[in-house]
Amino acid sequence: MLAEIWNRCEAVEECYEFMLAYAAQGLPSDQGSESGGQVRAFLHRAVKALTGLSETCVMAVKEEGLEPTEKYLAFFAVLDRDARDSLAAIELVLAQPAISSQLIDNLNASIHLRALLTDLFLVSEILGKTSDHARGS
Repeated sequence: MLAEIWNRCEAVEECYEFMLAYAAQGLPSDQGSESGGQVRAFLHRAVKALTGLSETCVMAVKEEGLEPTEKYLAFFAVLDRDARDSLAAIELVLAQPAISSQLIDNLNASIHLRALLTDLFLVSEILGKTSDHARGS
């Protein structure tokens, strides 16, 4: 379960990194360039990774017996809100007939996406340490 969460976090982080590069290209549309063809794929991958992420985290807490459970669950409620807000923004961008570099730059600047990324960095760090501790590292 922890590996699945790690993979989901990584997918969103990779999408964000790609979007930073895409935004810097000054493209008017996602049509006609290699990176333009990739931007939708990265966004769809992020949508898939975010869908059900908080529920997966809750299951991991229960499976791993992490304590204090209520602290994890409270944070995962925050993660759920930030993920849903970010999903709404990403899906709005995906609904557009053309995805320009400027549109992606605005998505990157979204407070919702930035909050989500911070949540994911925190989750990755904490669950990574939990996994290391469980392995005795």
